Amino acid sequence: MTLRAFARKAPSWLWPGTLASQLIVLLLLAIVVAQALSIWIFADERRIALVAAARDSLLSRAVSLAELMEDTPPALQDRILEASSSRFAVFWLGESPLAPEPGSSGFEKRLQGYMARGLEHGQVVHLNIHADEKRGPRRWDTDEHDHPNFRAVPRKERPQNLRKVMNKPEDLSVSIRMTDGRWLNTATSYRPPASALIPLLVQLALTALLSIVIIGVAVRRVTRPLKDLAACAERFGRGEEQAPLTPSGPREVRALTSAFNDMRDRLTRFVRDRTRMLAAISHDLRTPITSLRLRAEFIDDEENREKVIETLDEMAAMTEAALRFARDEAHAEKAENADLGAILEALASDQQDFGKECAVEVGERIVLPCRPVALKRAFRNLIENGIRYGKDVSVHVSRQGTEAVIRVCDTGPGIPEDRLKDVFEPFVRLEESRSEDTGGIGLGLAITRSIIHGHGGRIALNNRPDGGLEAEVRLPL
Repeated sequence: MTLRAFARKAPSWLWPGTLASQLIVLLLLAIVVAQALSIWIFADERRIALVAAARDSLLSRAVSLAELMEDTPPALQDRILEASSSRFAVFWLGESPLAPEPGSSGFEKRLQGYMARGLEHGQVVHLNIHADEKRGPRRWDTDEHDHPNFRAVPRKERPQNLRKVMNKPEDLSVSIRMTDGRWLNTATSYRPPASALIPLLVQLALTALLSIVIIGVAVRRVTRPLKDLAACAERFGRGEEQAPLTPSGPREVRALTSAFNDMRDRLTRFVRDRTRMLAAISHDLRTPITSLRLRAEFIDDEENREKVIETLDEMAAMTEAALRFARDEAHAEKAENADLGAILEALASDQQDFGKECAVEVGERIVLPCRPVALKRAFRNLIENGIRYGKDVSVHVSRQGTEAVIRVCDTGPGIPEDRLKDVFEPFVRLEESRSEDTGGIGLGLAITRSIIHGHGGRIALNNRPDGGLEAEVRLPL
């Protein structure tokens, strides 16, 4: 499973959502895995080095003791051997060798040759290795004659601590024949000390703590300007005026901030230029339309005169609507917190004053940042359209997660499914699908969509199963 697939399937509490926490989790996983691999790889190397060092030290001591015993009076030999013994190795002199035969493996022969070269009196060396560095002590059968054992040593020759040492599986047995015919025996059961877990855990904890601090500082330097950029983009998407962001953080983040500032300036200029052009065209059309209407009054044919005047009136209404829309866009309203339910109830009350049926159902009080006048105009267009084509209108307000959901429902004939999106285009009217007495010029829904999008929201039209049209508006809280 890839890391991306794991992140998608893992629960939210197991895989964090922020960039800083994700980097910290990944870094901690990398540290733990690396430490585990290091311990696994170097544990055998440590044990091999310790066993080899202990073996070499024991063999050197055995050679030195063998030479020393040749020159030491018999009365002092036992005291020297006892002083040279330890809890892992014991030395004694006896009539029988602990290692009855010389070692036959190549490694044992090399060690026997190394010891023989260190002995000046030509003593014979028997060396048997019962364990190796990698696999530890060999497992023997129960037959005591197959390997050296402290029980094979005559009782009168056994040193005091032989039983304690030889009671464990033997690692090494050495017998050196002295010039007087006796044997200097050496037995060892050395075990390297186990690796201490607490120091490793302390080291891992310190490494993780320092890594978290370092990555936290580094990620904060990256994420802080990104959060500012996201907040500015959200406010800009709502249509609020924003000052340019000051580039900060790493080079890539500064470049992203600068690119966002440039994009914001270009979009602002584009919208303003488009609005000015629309206002200029609408303003300039008023004079020729007025002139044409005056000339139309002098047409003799009454039927043609009425049709021309009706067409010119419609053109004048379209021009005035476009000019009003451009004027509203040019004078952007400042955003403020407003009660969504209060706005919709005020609109419903206005319609009820005119004798229209309009009901509002608010599940809970919702306050959101918006441009109240513009938002009121958008919902007025939806409610008036519903009343015009469906007579009765009901408005439902609810909260879903981080969005406010407003549904405006009417009881009209609805809209053909293939034309639900067309009605949002400017100057589009679907007279054949609604009512002959449509009114308007086809800018209402276009203006509504522009206002909703300017607040960072979405709007969609759907035909209700039981008849009528539903306009669903979703606004971010």
